[in-house]
Amino acid sequence: MALLRGLLARLAVLAAVLAAIGLLPWLARRDPALTVLRARYPGREATDTALAAVRADLGLDAGPLRLLQDWTAGLARGDLGTSWVSGTPVADTVLPALATSLTVMGAALAVVLAVTCAATAPALRRAATGRPVGTGGIAVTGLAALPEFLVAALGVAVLAAWLGLLPAYGFTGPRHLVLPALAMGLSGGGVLARLTRDALGQVAAEDWVRQWRTAGYPRTRIMRGLLRRALPPLLPQTAIIAVSITGAAVAVETVFAVPGLGRAALAAADAQDLPVLQACIALLVGLGFTAGLLARAAAHRLAGPADAPAPAAPPATGSRRTAVLWIACTATPLLIAIAYGLVRSGAVATGSRLEAPTAAHWLGTDELGRDVLARLGQGALWTVGAAVAACVLSYLLALALGFAPRLAHPLAEACNSFPIAIAGMLVVVLLGRGQTGAVVAVAAVSWPPLAAHAAALAARARTAGHLEARLALGAGRWWVLRRHTLPLVAGPLASHAGLRLPGMALGIASLGFLGLGAGPDSPEWGASLARSLPYLERAPLAALAPAAAMIAMTLAVMAAVSLPRSRRR
Repeated sequence: MALLRGLLARLAVLAAVLAAIGLLPWLARRDPALTVLRARYPGREATDTALAAVRADLGLDAGPLRLLQDWTAGLARGDLGTSWVSGTPVADTVLPALATSLTVMGAALAVVLAVTCAATAPALRRAATGRPVGTGGIAVTGLAALPEFLVAALGVAVLAAWLGLLPAYGFTGPRHLVLPALAMGLSGGGVLARLTRDALGQVAAEDWVRQWRTAGYPRTRIMRGLLRRALPPLLPQTAIIAVSITGAAVAVETVFAVPGLGRAALAAADAQDLPVLQACIALLVGLGFTAGLLARAAAHRLAGPADAPAPAAPPATGSRRTAVLWIACTATPLLIAIAYGLVRSGAVATGSRLEAPTAAHWLGTDELGRDVLARLGQGALWTVGAAVAACVLSYLLALALGFAPRLAHPLAEACNSFPIAIAGMLVVVLLGRGQTGAVVAVAAVSWPPLAAHAAALAARARTAGHLEARLALGAGRWWVLRRHTLPLVAGPLASHAGLRLPGMALGIASLGFLGLGAGPDSPEWGASLARSLPYLERAPLAALAPAAAMIAMTLAVMAAVSLPRSRRR
């Protein structure tokens, strides 16, 4: 019954998401008729009569309900519509791209499993013999936190451009599959490896493990028992990783020029070709929902409902000195760069373009002759400032919905099925390009874990023993909410939101990298990285500087997170 309820809830959310996608032409900030007129009749003047004729031809003047009905009926019979730009059937573009994306995603999932097995095999052996499992250290945590677009850019820089080991662009053979699969799978593998190690550490502390060792059970038998107990709560997390892979396809396929769904969706968003964008997003979201349903069914078959909470992390095994050293080595150079950027001008310099490092320009100059280090410091204000705004929005939304879990659950289902890149494309259609849209997109997909935490804190606050005494003394509901429940929820939730700030900053940077966030000439880290990639061989530091800044920020925060737990040792 629980599986059936979960299936019905997800199908209802999928229907709502598809309805929103079907209404994109009606919701678009830009007049679709103007887009079609310019694409089909480049020299024709955009008069009211011409635009009205285009709207009638597209069926836009029939209203949103008729538009949604026509799109849904076409989707049900396999008709994805006609491209507004080329005039060809959308299926001719989307279906070959779907086959390519499925190939890359399958290879990425293989990378996820390989990384997970390699990182957790030693932990499984340690757990079976009664030794501490550990969390994998800051390196595994940092790998889990690196975004796919950054791994892709570094892969192009190191393995393709400099070492020449693998092709950087195109998709004509197995060798072209390696770098995209690594870029899409390494981060997910790090996440799943960390979660699996945490789960094994929690299960290894149960009494039956000690009893089996005392009874002389073979180590392989104990390892199978540990896996059977640890895997079911992790299977829903694999669905989230699968969803992240579908979103990673947008950035990775764009970087490596892979003709898949992600690249087609981004190109359609740039051209405002909404029928192609609708089909790509519907297929990507459908893949994410399918992965979630399969994960729930597998978890239900193994050990009951998949709604079991993710395992709590065991105490960290790293030393406090190591964590402090990581913070010093990563945060200090980043703070110096930010301070340097605040005192230096980022205007176009009179020096040479793509200049090598000199005493005047420590990291050289970019394609317009601007100081790379100064732009890096100024970009921190753009990236981190937007991330703080997204964090505040996510916090407020999660705080409100945490007190209404029945409403929050279906909304969270929808948002979990929207990676940041897809949300960014939708926001571009609705609000246009800009940093404000990037903040909205990141906040829209970042609140579900915060809302789940807020709901748990609120439930715990309602069951406090002294609350009954206050109610018996005549305390009203608003007094209890304002003076008792809210203080117990707001503080811990704010700490949780702060820990997610680096991930939101990387989300802002990923949208800037894709051209869905900050303007192309802004110093924002993602936009700077995308702008510098074509000049990688002539001025490598212009591209590596924002990439190194994002890595340093991630590792510094991960080390800071591990510091309190190591202090308690």
